[in-house]
Amino acid sequence: MSQLAAAASATSTGEAVQFWVLGTVAVLGALGTILLRRAVHSALCLAGTMIILAVFYLANGAYFLGIVQVVVYTGAIMMLFLFVVMLVGVTAADSLKETIKGQRWLAAACGLGFGILLIAGIGNASLKHFNGLGKANSGGNVQGLAALIFTKYVFAFEITGALLITAAVGAMVLTHRERTERAATQRELAEARVRGGKQLPPLPAPGVYARHNAVDIPGLLPDGTPSELTVNPTLRARGQIRDVSGEALGELKALEQRSQDWLERTEEEAKK
Repeated sequence: MSQLAAAASATSTGEAVQFWVLGTVAVLGALGTILLRRAVHSALCLAGTMIILAVFYLANGAYFLGIVQVVVYTGAIMMLFLFVVMLVGVTAADSLKETIKGQRWLAAACGLGFGILLIAGIGNASLKHFNGLGKANSGGNVQGLAALIFTKYVFAFEITGALLITAAVGAMVLTHRERTERAATQRELAEARVRGGKQLPPLPAPGVYARHNAVDIPGLLPDGTPSELTVNPTLRARGQIRDVSGEALGELKALEQRSQDWLERTEEEAKK
């Protein structure tokens, strides 16, 4: 029994390699989260760090916690943050001017205090053997995790939930913008378009009716003049618009008349 206990509490070579390799990547991802200038890159680094933490949970037998880490935090929360950052378009050119005096010094003091607590906790931790891992998972990983959350750590769990709700409400309050002026109605928008002299009805279709119907020929207005609004500006810039002015129509009519005269002479010659 003593040999089995020693084997269970010992760290194998594979576990040591896994820890040092993935731990190094996790630390680099955490540093990239706070050091990179672009918010999208920071979010991606944090997502990679969360995935490595999930691998650590799975390696230690906390299967439920590892799956939740991937599905909830990495797959849902972090991807939501990433999509919001991409849609909003946060860049490094945004203003970094402080809106609350002294918040940088306060953040630095909080970070220093957290670092001291973390170092003290690691220094007092016992790394020689595992404490209660088999006992905690004896009835199942989900049951053991639920028992710890709702008994021993119930107050910490409730305080964390209240903190997350407060952060969500604060984010909504900070991003909400009051409308400074009344929204214009449909009638007011239509009147503004009329006063501005814009094109109110739909644009006329391209092509000259009863003679041509093509996108490279401008349509004719009721007075017979061509409408410049009926052709694509790209075709106009390329010089690919065919002329349908009065002179061009006259030349086309003369050509049709000559063709008709030639056809009539050909029919007369055929009769002779």
